[in-house]
Amino acid sequence: MRTALFVLILALAGCGTQREEAAKPVVAVKVARVEKATVAVVVRAPATVYPREQANIAARITAPIRELRARMGDDVAAGQVLAVLESRDLAGQRQESAAAVTDARVTLERLRSGTLPGDVERARGQVATAEAALGQAQKIYERRKELFKEGAIPGRDLLVSETDFAKAKTDYEVAKKSLDLLQNQSGERDIKISQSKLEQAEARLATSKAQLDFAEIRSPFAGTVTAQNVYPGDMAKPDAVMFTVMDLSVVVARAQVPEGEAGAVRLGQRCEYEMGAAGRVTVVSKAVDAARRTVEVWCEIPNGKRELRGNVFGNVAIHTGDIPEGLVVPLAAVQFEEGTSKGTLFVVDEKKVAHKREVETGQRFEGKVQVRSGVAAGEMVVVEGGYGLAEGMEVRW
Repeated sequence: MRTALFVLILALAGCGTQREEAAKPVVAVKVARVEKATVAVVVRAPATVYPREQANIAARITAPIRELRARMGDDVAAGQVLAVLESRDLAGQRQESAAAVTDARVTLERLRSGTLPGDVERARGQVATAEAALGQAQKIYERRKELFKEGAIPGRDLLVSETDFAKAKTDYEVAKKSLDLLQNQSGERDIKISQSKLEQAEARLATSKAQLDFAEIRSPFAGTVTAQNVYPGDMAKPDAVMFTVMDLSVVVARAQVPEGEAGAVRLGQRCEYEMGAAGRVTVVSKAVDAARRTVEVWCEIPNGKRELRGNVFGNVAIHTGDIPEGLVVPLAAVQFEEGTSKGTLFVVDEKKVAHKREVETGQRFEGKVQVRSGVAAGEMVVVEGGYGLAEGMEVRW
C-alpha cells in the first residue's frame, strides 16, 4: 500500500514538471546574422542649400518702369532684358551729346588741315608783301650795279639801292619768323584746346549712352527669377531690389560640421544631400565658428533638373573613408539609448534562446548599422519581435 502511494506521488510530481515545461512561452521573431561588410565612414551635418550664383538686381537710375519682360519663375539667359525703364529724356541727352561730338571733331579737323585764325592769315599776308618788296629791291640793286659798272650812275645811287635791298631782306626775314612763331604757338595751342573739347564731348556722349543702357535691366547670368518686387508703372530706384536671379544648375550645400568631426573632411570627398543628390566637397573653412563650434563645409552638387531649391534646409553626408570587414546588423535590431550611439539587442544561441547584449554602434547606412562591440560575425540577432523579449526566452522563426 505504501509502495503504491509512493509511486503515485512520483507520477504526480512528473506530471507537474511536464506542465511547467509545456507552459514555458516561445516568442515568434525574425532574425538575421551579423555580417561583415565594407562600411563607409560618413560625417553628417545640417546644411542650407545656396545657388552657385545669386544676384539681387536693382536699377542704376531712378525712372518709371515702362515694361516687364520677365516674371517670377521664368528662366532667363545671360544678358536678357528683364525690364525696360522710361528713357525718352535720356535718348534726347544722347542725341545732344552726339551733336556736340560732331561739332568738336569738325573744329579739330579744320585746325589740323591748316584753316588757322585771322592773326595767322594776316602774318601770311605780311610775309607775301615782304617777299614781293624783297624781289623788287633785289632787281633794282642788280640793275644799278650794272649801270654803275658802265659809269652811267654815280656811286651814291648804288649805295641807296643796296641799302633798300638789305632792308627789304631784313623785313622779309622778320615777317617769315613772325609767321612761323605764330603758326607754331597758335596752331599747337588751338589744336590742344580743340582736342580737349572733343574728348570732353566724347566723355559726355559715353555717359549719355551708359545712362540710356541703364534703362534696360538685364540679368547678369543665366538662371531663374526667384523674386519679383516690381510691376509696370512702379518707380525703379537704385536702393530697391527689382529682381532676384539664381543660377540653380549647380547648388552649394553649406554644412556646419561639428568641430570634433571636421578633421576628417577633405577637399574632393564625395558628399550627398537629401533626396540622393551627390557632389564633391569644394570648400573647408580654416576657421571654427566660435558660437556654434562648427566648421563650414561646402558641398557642390550638380542640379540639372532643378530638384533642389535655393535656401532649402536639410542634411549633408560626407564620405570620409571606408572600414573594411566591419560588423553590421539591420538597424531595426538595435534598441538605442536616446541621443547616443549605445544600445541593446538580442542574440539567439544555437538552442534558440535569446540573450540580451549591450552594443556600441557606429555608421548607419541603407537600413543597417555598424556594430563596434558586443557581437561577433555569424551570430544570429533578433530583428523583429524583440520588443518585450526577456533574457533567456526561447524564440522561433
